[in-house]
Amino acid sequence: MARTKRQKSLVKWTKQKWRTASGKKSSKTGEVYAPSATISKLKSTKAGKKKLANANRIKRNATKKGKQHAKHGLHKNKKR
Repeated sequence: MARTKRQKSLVKWTKQKWRTASGKKSSKTGEVYAPSATISKLKSTKAGKKKLANANRIKRNATKKGKQHAKHGLHKNKKR
């Protein structure tokens, strides 16, 4: 049976290597998880570093408040 569009998207998403910017566990550092390609792209520019730092700050604040998810906007306007 052929996969639906959603199933294909999920397969693609799970095959990506997800990590934090430092490579350490998010539970220890409070950093956001993102695909390796996204992190590399963000770390290569000054504006990207600023965006990544802002996302990490928002995530750390949300974690301190006991929230599981943080709306940091790092993945905003990305084609899914």
